[in-house]
Amino acid sequence: MALEQNSSTHPLLPPTTEDQRFDWLRLLRSRRVGISTFYRLMHDHGSAAAALAQLPDIARAAGVENYQICPEGVVKAELKAARAMNATLICRGDPAYPAALSDLDDAPPMLWAIGATDILTKPQIALVGARNASSLGGRMARALASGLGEAGFIVTSGMARGIDTSAHLAALKTGTIALLGGGVDVLYPSENTKLAEDIVAQGGARISEQPMGLQPQARHFPARNRIISGMAQAVIVVEAAARSGSLITARTALDQGREVMAVPGHPFDARASGCNMLLRDGARLVRNVDDVIEVLTPMMKAPDEAPRELPLEAPTGPRSLAEVARLHQSILDRLGPSLIGEDQLIRDLGATSKIVSPALTDLELDGRINRQPGGLISRVS
Repeated sequence: MALEQNSSTHPLLPPTTEDQRFDWLRLLRSRRVGISTFYRLMHDHGSAAAALAQLPDIARAAGVENYQICPEGVVKAELKAARAMNATLICRGDPAYPAALSDLDDAPPMLWAIGATDILTKPQIALVGARNASSLGGRMARALASGLGEAGFIVTSGMARGIDTSAHLAALKTGTIALLGGGVDVLYPSENTKLAEDIVAQGGARISEQPMGLQPQARHFPARNRIISGMAQAVIVVEAAARSGSLITARTALDQGREVMAVPGHPFDARASGCNMLLRDGARLVRNVDDVIEVLTPMMKAPDEAPRELPLEAPTGPRSLAEVARLHQSILDRLGPSLIGEDQLIRDLGATSKIVSPALTDLELDGRINRQPGGLISRVS
């Protein structure tokens, strides 16, 4: 259980000295301090050093006895390993920190990067898909990655087998970023060791929020996927099974307000079932790189414009996945632990029951809201 903290008005400023960066890393590596707790502690106490000084007392008040913060030796060892690998620690607020990530509630406070850090601030498109990709799927991924690179986009992916590998290889010359599930110095899978080295050698970067030397585990990859989608302006899925990490990335992208696109596949091919499901639910269909550029060009021309407001009147056609995600977020923003009537919620949204009721069903099935008899609703905390 994470240590709970009250909110505060202290602004989060990036560390400016090596001692401050050391304290940031030590705080985040301390037991029971996850991302949300890190931010609460920083906001409450104004600095990582002050938060570290108070952490044992906070833990004791939360019922955790004999709490010890992360030993200094652990942080020193991580920093030593980073120096040996020429890895750079990028903290939130640093110029090299990807601006798109700052929009996320669960943005990583720090990232380890090996390679060119300036590439992290350039426009990115995530390209993900099946590990057991077909020959056609690999060709499609290469064609898209190559075309996107020529159009000025950085291709971001997870350096997994299959589609990820094809995307990275095709974008080596124009720039590609690999998000790793383990430490930035742990190359997984091992057969992609040369690819990992080539990414750095040709001006790309490998990044991770995990400690140096950490071996990747299954539970690390969903967290990794949120960074893949969070850094990108859009996520393209090329071949994905109905239950796959690529669909998790697509779902996360929707929650983050990113554009989701998918390449269609044959209905009898299980590797295409996830993409076909996304298309059924409103994802943009991708036949070639021109389809992607057509969607992205308006986004690039007006980067400072506010996000498009969600139209809450009855739609004239199928809603896009991005519109559905915005509606879900609008609903969740208006709900709390206290029960509220569904009719009241619909009035607050200025929408119609035809629009809101299916969204409430989706959120209930996802376990994000509770519905009680009498049409009462609350948000799951």
